[in-house]
Amino acid sequence: MPTDALLDRFLTGLAPLAPVAVWAHGSLGGGDYQEGRSDLDLIAVLPRPATVRTAWRLGLLHASLRADPLAGLLHCTYLSPGTAADPERRHLTWAHRQLFRRTVTPVTRHELHSFGRVLHGESPPQHLLPPVPDPELAGFVVRDQRDFWRPAVRRAELWRQDVWIDLGLLTFARATVTLREGRLITKRQALDELPALGAPGEVVEDVAERRYGRTGPGTDEWITRRAGLTRSYLGPAIDTLVGAYS
Repeated sequence: MPTDALLDRFLTGLAPLAPVAVWAHGSLGGGDYQEGRSDLDLIAVLPRPATVRTAWRLGLLHASLRADPLAGLLHCTYLSPGTAADPERRHLTWAHRQLFRRTVTPVTRHELHSFGRVLHGESPPQHLLPPVPDPELAGFVVRDQRDFWRPAVRRAELWRQDVWIDLGLLTFARATVTLREGRLITKRQALDELPALGAPGEVVEDVAERRYGRTGPGTDEWITRRAGLTRSYLGPAIDTLVGAYS
């Protein structure tokens, strides 16, 4: 598979930095990976905190992979054993073709504990990352729906894009199950939840066909209608969810 070939090149290029472990989370860890569509979400644990020189070397590594058609989907955050347990720590991260620093969210940490996949090393995530308390996970999910997704619903131009339709609906369904049951589900499972949550059926079918079928781009008329249906549903749905769990 092209994915395996890219991961092999990445791990080979990372080897001179002697990583303690490399883990996959997200769809690659959870078994819902769609080649060419899904992100490659990785966590690498380096022996020491990243320095300026480390950042330079990692930048060169990722640049060396850029010709690969899947390279733009490869995201990796770099931890170290001494800093991995701090939930507020901002770690060097390669994503969206650039280096920056960000935290490892409670959702990512919970994914690693639930279905993290070891790609390199002998240390599973549980050996280096503390478990995520249920209130911490729930609080993060509520804030994400309230502070990111609810304001985004008001921005009509965003919802003409497939990615916003897909992630908006699927993230809402995943958030609902996490808050209701305290567990994480895949995007595939989230898609199956949406009809019972009252999401517009024709939009759910559209998401399913584009993600798992062969449907091509929709007409401008459908894109406009789909955006309206999604925004009309998500706004009140998010308000109800946040109100119930705040």
